[in-house]
Amino acid sequence: MGELIVAKPELPQDVIALIPMRNIVLFPHVLTAITVGRAKSIAALEHALDPKRPLGIILQKDPAVDEPGQDALFNVGTVVNVVRHLASSDGLRHAVCQGLGRFSIEEMIEDRPFLAARVRLIAEPDEVSTEAEALAMQLRERTVEILSLLPGVPAELAHALQATRAPSHLADIAASLLDTEVAEKQMLLETVSTEERLRKVLQILSRRIEVLRLSQEIGERTKEHLEDRERKFLLREQLKTIQKELGETEGDDEEIEKLDEAIAEAGMPEEIEAQARKELQRLKRMPAASSEYSMLHTYLEWMTELPWKLPEEAPIDLDAARQILEDDHFGLERVKQRIIEFLAVQKLKPQGRAPILCFVGPPGVGKTSLGQSIARALQRPFVRVSLGGVHDEAEMRGHRRTYIGAMPGNVVQSLRKAGARNCVMMLDEVDKMSASLHGDPSAALLEVLDPEQNSTFRDNYLGVPFDLSRVVFIATANVIDNVPPPVRDRMEIIDLPGYTREEKLQIAQRYLVSRQREANGLNEDQCEITVEALDGIIANYTREAGVRQLEREIGRVMRHAAMRVASDAQVKVRVDAADLDAILGAAKFEHETGLRTSLPGVATGLAWTPVGGDILFIEATRVSGRGQLILTGQLGGVMKESAQAALTLLKGRADSLHISASLFEGIDLHVHVPAGAIPKDGPSAGVAMFIALASLFTDRPVHHDVAMTGEISLRGMVLPVGGIKEKVLAAQRAGLRRVLLPARNEKDLRDVPETARSTLEFVLLETVDDAIQASLGQRGRRQESEFKLV
Repeated sequence: MGELIVAKPELPQDVIALIPMRNIVLFPHVLTAITVGRAKSIAALEHALDPKRPLGIILQKDPAVDEPGQDALFNVGTVVNVVRHLASSDGLRHAVCQGLGRFSIEEMIEDRPFLAARVRLIAEPDEVSTEAEALAMQLRERTVEILSLLPGVPAELAHALQATRAPSHLADIAASLLDTEVAEKQMLLETVSTEERLRKVLQILSRRIEVLRLSQEIGERTKEHLEDRERKFLLREQLKTIQKELGETEGDDEEIEKLDEAIAEAGMPEEIEAQARKELQRLKRMPAASSEYSMLHTYLEWMTELPWKLPEEAPIDLDAARQILEDDHFGLERVKQRIIEFLAVQKLKPQGRAPILCFVGPPGVGKTSLGQSIARALQRPFVRVSLGGVHDEAEMRGHRRTYIGAMPGNVVQSLRKAGARNCVMMLDEVDKMSASLHGDPSAALLEVLDPEQNSTFRDNYLGVPFDLSRVVFIATANVIDNVPPPVRDRMEIIDLPGYTREEKLQIAQRYLVSRQREANGLNEDQCEITVEALDGIIANYTREAGVRQLEREIGRVMRHAAMRVASDAQVKVRVDAADLDAILGAAKFEHETGLRTSLPGVATGLAWTPVGGDILFIEATRVSGRGQLILTGQLGGVMKESAQAALTLLKGRADSLHISASLFEGIDLHVHVPAGAIPKDGPSAGVAMFIALASLFTDRPVHHDVAMTGEISLRGMVLPVGGIKEKVLAAQRAGLRRVLLPARNEKDLRDVPETARSTLEFVLLETVDDAIQASLGQRGRRQESEFKLV
């Protein structure tokens, strides 16, 4: 007889074999190992193996029942696939099952060698609500947290949880990890709603986390009997081991090694290097997550990046330096001479304490560019520190490291930027600093500018001294009077008063035209500005001591040319004086001196301003009244006193001037200085006010080409004033031909350029009688001489 072949009974599509479990709940989407030993369970497992069929795993209510029926089973179970099967010698079967989904029992099927039932698959919802996503995010965080508290958990499990996106899958995986009662797990399996299942898992998980934390705290407290040193050693070793396992020590160790090498190469003094290495040891013992770690790391980076070592200095070539100054600047002969003297001393005594030069002058006269030329001549790096608007002492000395976001001061920051301890540092706009509640920055500047003290300059952030004695400091200011006296005392003042008309023309031809032509994408063959056009721009479109506005106007001309060249590449633009009106518009300034002074009672004064000299018209008239003196035109206190003194002096000299006393009776005297929106003050308008009043009462007009400056006393003496060079240049720009100056200011004429001295006539005044003789015309006549621009 042949072998007896037993055919395995086939089941309908909605009927599956069941394996009842005594104390295991399988969840969908989870890989779980099971062990079966009952005959029916083994038969069900073999039925599912060949060929592979789905298998149902379901929990029985009473673990003691050996032959459970439908009443002894829970109604909801898990459909699985058998991934792996193994038979042992003791008759047990071991299997690894992959959960697929939930099912519920409809009815049991009899006449089978194993438990079988007709089931209904429970489908998961297709759409995921926002609430479910939020709960899943919270569950993921809590699950990772509990895994960190459990010993011996493989790292792959945490990665798998992070990779699980579906909230329903995440809930099932987390539920399978719970160390809780089987009944609670069956309750989670029977919960179909994703949101509700997520909430229940979170609740159970939170409870377990609290238990684990408490257990961990109890375990830690039991170790307190260890000695403090042993405990710290143990914790450090554990921390190193943990960081090594997590791969967090490699980057930190590399950073520490880099800082160690940088400290060795920085060339710090011994005591400062010892301080840096002490801080480095603190950094090594500090955890990277500490808030102080990044602060200390940044501090050590600053310390290692500062130029502690003095670089090798290039020899100073005075001829090359003189050529650099000539190439970069036109005019300014006395300033250039002082710079060459400064460089000569540096060459002869490199270790000597160099004076602090302070360039004082209006905007646009080349103060900053002179500093750059000095750096080129010395072959050293140039760095500029802008002090305009600085009102906090910490901006100069730095913030202490106790503050969040603390940084070194501007001086140390600039040294790091320059990268050299012997750089040329320009302290720009020292007159624009101001004191506030945060301190006085000019007081912090005293140590920087004092050659006796700056060798041990101490920045609050660094906390160690830094040698600034080899830094070449150069300061700039517009008005030296605004610089505090202690700061002014530490600097050598070099005045840059402004340029004459001829100097501006030379500067425009040599520098400004080519610079603006290049800035606007043109070349020499495409645009040409004639000398007459440049002279017209200087005379009619600018009135300044420097050349910034002149460069802007030249830029406007170049943009006009660029527009035409862009339209027609073959065209060559030539700009002459006659073209300026069409390009720049009507002339901005006109020489109205002759018109202003053609009537009695009008005098032309000279004034000093922070941006150079200017002319000032003083008008006087008399009206019926009660003897009051009316002053208008935004006059300051000093100018009002000058007007009172001029009127008193005129009354005292009425007889010598043949002025009848009756002229002062029954009138109000009105003195007005036009441009009333501009405040005016200063002790140099006394002579001009006296001449205006004398012109009014003697009915003699002031010569139209005369301007004057000087203060007066009640005795009729003409007192000296300042700003002579700026005032003389303003007179030249305005087209005047005679300038009345106090006799005691004769020495200041040496500072006036020769081109200005040669075109002007100077009259030196001892008393107001000299001023009357030099400025007033004949009684009752109008001066008709032609006005001519010089």
